[in-house]
Amino acid sequence: MAAQCVTKVELTVSCNNLLDKDIGSKSDPLCVLLMNSSENQWYEVGRTEKVQNCLCPKFSKKFIIDYYFEIVQKLKFGIYDIDNKTIDLSDDDFLGELECTLGQVRSNTKKFTKIAVRLIEFNSRICSQDFFGKSDPYLEFYKQTETGWQLAHRTEVVKNNLNPTWRPFRIPLQSLCGGEMDKPIKVECYDYDSDGSHDLIGIFETTMTRLQEASRSSPAEFECINSKKKQKKKGYKNSGVVVKEYTFLDYIMGGCQINFTVAIDFTGSNGDPRSPQSLHYISPQGVNEYLTAIWSVGNVIQDYDSDKMFPAFGFGAQIPPSWQVSHEFPLNFNPSNPFCAGIEGVVEAYRVCLPQVKLYGPTNFSPIINHVASFANQALQQTTASQYYVLLIITDGVITDMDQTRSAIVNASRLPMSIIIVGVGGADFSAMEFLDGDDGSLRSLTGEPAMRDIVQFVPFRQFQNAPIQALAQSVLAELPQQVASFFSLLKLKPPNDPSPS
Repeated sequence: MAAQCVTKVELTVSCNNLLDKDIGSKSDPLCVLLMNSSENQWYEVGRTEKVQNCLCPKFSKKFIIDYYFEIVQKLKFGIYDIDNKTIDLSDDDFLGELECTLGQVRSNTKKFTKIAVRLIEFNSRICSQDFFGKSDPYLEFYKQTETGWQLAHRTEVVKNNLNPTWRPFRIPLQSLCGGEMDKPIKVECYDYDSDGSHDLIGIFETTMTRLQEASRSSPAEFECINSKKKQKKKGYKNSGVVVKEYTFLDYIMGGCQINFTVAIDFTGSNGDPRSPQSLHYISPQGVNEYLTAIWSVGNVIQDYDSDKMFPAFGFGAQIPPSWQVSHEFPLNFNPSNPFCAGIEGVVEAYRVCLPQVKLYGPTNFSPIINHVASFANQALQQTTASQYYVLLIITDGVITDMDQTRSAIVNASRLPMSIIIVGVGGADFSAMEFLDGDDGSLRSLTGEPAMRDIVQFVPFRQFQNAPIQALAQSVLAELPQQVASFFSLLKLKPPNDPSPS
């Protein structure tokens, strides 16, 4: 399982046309930032300085916080007119507040004109481009010292991959370059061998300044040079190219839209929805495992969709009026407009749909995967990284059309698309684990390999006694890397990227 996608962000706050609460002068505003804890309690993160006699303040003090893609992080910016030296704000004039999520700020910076956001931490995604063959590459970063080069960081090994993408990592500047931005950094690329005799692929040198410039504008390429091969081979160019890529946040803040689709299993194995033993039974508290999965994942994803209109489908049920079995019917029974307004709309459509259909079977995944893939294929015709599709499938049972599903996933692996499968109930989900394909073994029936791993499977039972956000953290952990690595592989830029083509 991939590590959480975490990065530090810096929030800069400014205000316009604040209320004037002072007599004979203007308000003296200060901004306090609160965050909502996992216990749903607000706590203070920090405060800006007080700006004297100003109704349009631009605060110089920044808020630095950790950003997690897979967690809904609620923020509250409170503005107060400070008239005394006490820390307590209850005796100061309240001027107003803004409540939002950090995801909304990151994905809709144009809408949050009073909050400026920028990435302050070198959170690199580094990919190779060709020439590695069937090697198992990893990178080593070295700091220059008075006594020679000192190892500062080693990435994980990417097994048997022609175009490996290493996970983002964080390292203090002091450890990498002693805090000197123009000091040389050496990077060595190796082919891993289990007996320890790792083969050198190539070496390049750079600086932190160069890496940061790549983060702010466009990807930078570094040629891996193997001096021995260069001496032996005439016309030798390099042994590969390591690329400092755009990150997931670069794509999101550059205008890439995440399109979220929900697909719900209505097969008979779920049991009669009227029975408390059914997985579709809605408890007196108004919940079941399907609803919990929709809320958990959807609440995170919705911050990255500007119109918050989500298509929602069911499969494996007999639907009115013909009572034919369908494997991709819209929950709102409107084929020309299957969209629901927000996650609340998806939940409501599910509640209304449930008593109107007859649970049946079999459990076929390929129709809904191919349905979403058709839209992802249209998005692929764009010249920028403008659209990415995420399909959430919630199911209780064993897949009936495994061969067709394997082919559908292999096809989708070449498109801007990811698939999240949440298994509810106590069924044997070994087939789902196979589709997850973390070892790179997923192939179609004809033997065609998946271009990349796009499936993340999680059994709901692992999170029954955990906080609701734990499920989202698990199923969404791999998504940022899947998005960034796909667009990087195709060398597609964010739609609003300022760098030249």
